[in-house]
Amino acid sequence: MKITIDGKLLEAQPGQTVLEVARAHGIYVPSLCWHPRLGKAGRCRACLVEVEGVAALKESCALDVRDGMVVHSSNERVLKARKMVVELLLAGNCHNCLSCEANGDCELQNMAYSLGIEAPSFVVDEEKIPLDESSEGIVRDLDRCIQCGRCVTACNNTVMNEVLDFGYRGSHSRLICDDDVPMGDSSCVQCGECVQVCPVGALTFKHARGKARAWQTECTKVTCPYCGVGCQIDLVTKDNKVLAAYGHEGRWEEQPNHGMLCVKGRFGLEFVDAPDRIRTPMIRKDGELKECSWDEALDFTAEKLKRIKADTGPDSIGFLASAKVTNEENYAMVRFARSVIGTNNIDHCARL
Repeated sequence: MKITIDGKLLEAQPGQTVLEVARAHGIYVPSLCWHPRLGKAGRCRACLVEVEGVAALKESCALDVRDGMVVHSSNERVLKARKMVVELLLAGNCHNCLSCEANGDCELQNMAYSLGIEAPSFVVDEEKIPLDESSEGIVRDLDRCIQCGRCVTACNNTVMNEVLDFGYRGSHSRLICDDDVPMGDSSCVQCGECVQVCPVGALTFKHARGKARAWQTECTKVTCPYCGVGCQIDLVTKDNKVLAAYGHEGRWEEQPNHGMLCVKGRFGLEFVDAPDRIRTPMIRKDGELKECSWDEALDFTAEKLKRIKADTGPDSIGFLASAKVTNEENYAMVRFARSVIGTNNIDHCARL
């Protein structure tokens, strides 16, 4: 089917929302409560659009496309409504970008900038909520929370932990853990999914706070080393030091982890920068392990294998593969054992 957005005739698929079609064709329609992995939302009203033939503005993140639909995403009426949404969010929260961990990587900040909002037109005084640093790996700053509900949906519907929800009523409503206990005392398993989907600085990783601004970091796609699933990770680093890990969300439907990470993949990568980590090969000489080059180590190992094979036969050599490497690396180990050494003595730790 075809729809028109801002005068452009675009291809759309049944089941898509207007927001998804716009994003797929490079048209910026902002959103705060919607996330591609969490499904329809329709809570924050940041993605309002005008549809010809419909009186009220509609939430594009929850509006299914129809053939022939004509949509306006940036006319005066839409921008005025969208600006009011952002003004209200800025007025009722403590959004000091200079001191915020999400500065430079904040969807609310980007939206305010696109609308030309330099400061909120009005301010609502609200009681400050103490910072929750009770958790081992996550810091909750509810003064910066915009109550978009992304973290609640991710916790309840994606990872199924059901720790986060909204508590209280009206202007007193806020994000709570279990029956409103500190996160460190709750049933949270520290998967970090809530931090990954948070569009502002309300949820951040404790070990990365104060280490770098978004524009000072590099992001590298890697494969998690902890098991054989092959989860794809966006590793955030500064000066070659690991700061944080996020599930890779590019074409997330095709990723084995669908953009999610377990607690080990999220927080267990500090060993990369451990000061006592062995970083070079070592060979035992005169009873002591001494550093050497990779060429020297490989030549030494090859000579040892040749000698053992010649003296006692190939079946005197055994190989152990690992669930913590890729299938391709395990296959290479199998071929090396069977084709080069000539033995079937190979096993895998996942079978033990």
